[in-house]
Amino acid sequence: MLPPAPHRREPPGVARLLEAFGRFSRFCGQVGWWTLFAPLKGRVRVLMPQMFVVGVASVPVVGLVGLFVGAVIGIETFDLLAQIGQETRLGGAIGLSVVKQIGPVLAAMMVAGRVGGAFSAELGTMRVTEQIDALRAMGTDPVRHLAVPRVLACVFMLPVLTVFSNLLGIAGGYLVVVKGFGVDGGQYGAFSAFLIDSWDVATGIIKSVVFGLLIGLIACYKGFTCRAGASGVGRATTEAFVNAFIAIIVANFFLAKFLNELDKLFFS
Repeated sequence: MLPPAPHRREPPGVARLLEAFGRFSRFCGQVGWWTLFAPLKGRVRVLMPQMFVVGVASVPVVGLVGLFVGAVIGIETFDLLAQIGQETRLGGAIGLSVVKQIGPVLAAMMVAGRVGGAFSAELGTMRVTEQIDALRAMGTDPVRHLAVPRVLACVFMLPVLTVFSNLLGIAGGYLVVVKGFGVDGGQYGAFSAFLIDSWDVATGIIKSVVFGLLIGLIACYKGFTCRAGASGVGRATTEAFVNAFIAIIVANFFLAKFLNELDKLFFS
């Protein structure tokens, strides 16, 4: 009679975190390697459908959210500035907050929820049904074939969605402040142009590129490391969104600090 198998001790919490971070870093390295050195043949054919999923299919929800968020900012700030006779400056206040902070973050949140979860569920299902193992058996690297196009689609399309969200956010504020509250449209636009410069727009674009990279990497990693069963796919999808959400918030803090210091150093 064989002796019982020794009980495998679970590593402590810190060790599990370090192990998970190491696996994620290795996955990021593989994505970076294949992004830089994969053959160009056929890359566009694989990338275009993912760009459609991330970009074109996300336009309605991103635009709708941006429009109403800009409108809400106009409603909430009008009374405050009207008390001191500065309601005409709402154009700059709304535009600056949307372009630098709200637009990139909201667009990233929408993409993380709609696209990140879908990527994680799709790749997780492929892992559970052993389709990823089949790709390896046929000599195709699954990271190059599955992860890289999805990550690049997020990186390329999130800045486009951010610009669209910014425009709709400013338009929402304009409709509320100018059409709703009767503020002079010329002064609204003049203060918007005065307070928003090219670096402010670039700040939002830079943030969106980083956010897109984080969403793509986290969603694909969770799909590739999905546990077996339907519950594993559901858990991977939930973790992909939650982890991407946290990563966006944390990255936004450090990017805001870093980009503001660059602004002071080179443009002030």
